[in-house]
Amino acid sequence: MIRIQKKRRKLNAEINVVPYIDVMMVLLVIFMITAPMLTQGVDVELPKVGAEPVDDKDQEPLIVSVNSDGLYFVDVGGDPMTPTELSVVADRVGKIVASNPGKMVLVRGDRRVAYQKVVELMAALQGVGVPNVGLVTE
Repeated sequence: MIRIQKKRRKLNAEINVVPYIDVMMVLLVIFMITAPMLTQGVDVELPKVGAEPVDDKDQEPLIVSVNSDGLYFVDVGGDPMTPTELSVVADRVGKIVASNPGKMVLVRGDRRVAYQKVVELMAALQGVGVPNVGLVTE
């Protein structure tokens, strides 16, 4: 009698990681698409200029906004979508800069706002001890 020997398969103890890589790629694409949409703040139409970006020294800047109606908004303390008086904005920013002298302060002024409103804001910020104020453009 002839015996036919069956080949025994060796056990494979490896994990197939291809499905995990596929899932990670999908998540990466989702985050890459949604991250630019997550910017918060007041909707302002920034002026367009060809300027070099400012080095922020790995610190998040403090942004004060002026919308097209001339209303002021600050993104610290309270709701950033609530209009704030100029004196309150200057007081808040002054306290923050006094506690953190290296903090960068940026002004986002809508291109349709009167130039006077932006100048008043910058003068108020300088009056409370902000040494440098940057302007945000596109």
